[in-house]
Amino acid sequence: MAGRNDNRRGGRNDEQDSEFIDRLVHINRVAKTVKGGRNMSFAALVIVGDEKGRVGFGKGKAREVPEAIRKATEEAKKTMIRVPLREGRTLHHDVKGRHGAGKVMMRAAPPGTGVIAGGPMRAVLECLGIQDVVGKSIGTSNPYNMVRATFDALKRMESPRTVASKRGKKVADIVERRSDGASAPEALEA
Repeated sequence: MAGRNDNRRGGRNDEQDSEFIDRLVHINRVAKTVKGGRNMSFAALVIVGDEKGRVGFGKGKAREVPEAIRKATEEAKKTMIRVPLREGRTLHHDVKGRHGAGKVMMRAAPPGTGVIAGGPMRAVLECLGIQDVVGKSIGTSNPYNMVRATFDALKRMESPRTVASKRGKKVADIVERRSDGASAPEALEA
């Protein structure tokens, strides 16, 4: 009977984990020199997201690769952030982020554009659930710094509703320009 309960608990745990997707961004073999020689271990960088506006990243280090990945995934789930998305598919506004020598720029894009970004930034945006965005990384290609710079940019993202509440205005006053910009192409088509 004890075996059945363990299986049930494991099944529930898998269902909880199924809401998140994880991406292994980088794995690195590291060595520590000690008196007897070198101790080899592995460092992993993992991105975890629910494709609905929540994403996190984590680092893990262990003697074996699967254990390093497991540690990184657990840390990523603990450090998740929520990012407001426009229509659940793109960013509300252009944003820049920076960490060390890593700089990233991200722009909102029209439907059908797809995720135009490279490497670690692409993994973060896909786990976040963004479908249309243009991203560019400037400076370092170090995956740790690129991921941190991307998270810095995402933390700066604000929805029109939060900006309106901070300023004491209505959402329509904040997004007025966007609606005018959208009506101009429609007027040309008519």
